[in-house]
Amino acid sequence: MKVLVVNSGSSSIKYRLFRLSAEGGDSLVLCAGLVEHIGEREGPADHRGALERVIGELEGRGYHPANLDAIGHRVVHGGRDFGQATRVEAATLERIRALSPLAPLHNPANLLGIEVMGELAPDTPQFAVFDTAFHQTMPPEAYRYALPEHFTREHGIRRYGFHGISHQYIATETTRRLGDGGRRRLVSLHLGNGASAAAILDGKSIDTTMGMTPLGGLVMGSRAGDIDAGVLLYLQRELGMDAARLDRLLNRESGLLALAGSNDMRRVLALADGGDEGAALAVKLFCYRIRKYIGAYFAILGGLDALVFTGGIGEHSAEIRALCCADLDHLGIALDPNRNTAPDADGRIDAEASPAKVLVIPANEELEIARQVSALLRGH
Repeated sequence: MKVLVVNSGSSSIKYRLFRLSAEGGDSLVLCAGLVEHIGEREGPADHRGALERVIGELEGRGYHPANLDAIGHRVVHGGRDFGQATRVEAATLERIRALSPLAPLHNPANLLGIEVMGELAPDTPQFAVFDTAFHQTMPPEAYRYALPEHFTREHGIRRYGFHGISHQYIATETTRRLGDGGRRRLVSLHLGNGASAAAILDGKSIDTTMGMTPLGGLVMGSRAGDIDAGVLLYLQRELGMDAARLDRLLNRESGLLALAGSNDMRRVLALADGGDEGAALAVKLFCYRIRKYIGAYFAILGGLDALVFTGGIGEHSAEIRALCCADLDHLGIALDPNRNTAPDADGRIDAEASPAKVLVIPANEELEIARQVSALLRGH
């Protein structure tokens, strides 16, 4: 079974073509690529031009879209409507479009990718896989805000969570590597320019740090994470900031960038090592927020069987991993310094005596999308 996965962003498109076994377990990447600078001088003029380039690259390798079994698309926000991957039909497109106000930086670009690919490969079934779907299993006490109920019922104001495709892949992969012993109580840490944590019980999300939008929770590259809503009211009332200005502040001017002058953790760590106080604070704040949520999720899970790091920072920074796990022995978390620098074949970085397993697992959202699409095609 051949499944093309397309991740359409506002200015770039990533793609990966998989061959999956009939059972959907084994997979092989046949080809992959990235088209950048859409709408800029050095890139294609628009998403149609970018996807035409993708199809040209596929055909150049002998893979015509008409001969593929399916095309899977990442869609960031599925709202309350989509608790699992779904085949794209006219009604699906309209609902994704209606959800765009909840993810204005992402859903419109995701939708463009689906629509244009549908025109370029009209006979190939398309599927949407949603970043929010994995978190639809959260109970009301986790997803509701303490606001009048009609805001939730009529306007969809509630916590949805994001990075769900990544967290779901981590849950599956952790079970594969550790067996059932690592599956029951899991905290997944997706740490990159965007960052989130998820509490996963028996393979299902029961809480996550992001909320109605990707702004909540952990400190991120240029996003503030958790912040008192009263701060926004103050900025609006006293400094005259309107919604557009607040949006820019919270999404593009906060986080590591605000504290250290850079949204790249590699640069922030280098500055901190050189004595920069702002960078040192940024590192401490970043790891403090993570440690706080590890403790919170330990409480709601009733213990911890495995802690997993993924995402660009989680996968590549041994220093951040060590700081996030420091002094958490009372929660059963203990790292092996040598393993943390060079994880073993299963990605293990915990000390042998650590009650909780600690792993580093590379993110693979594209494979998770392909697996979900394959399962739908096989009727599972």
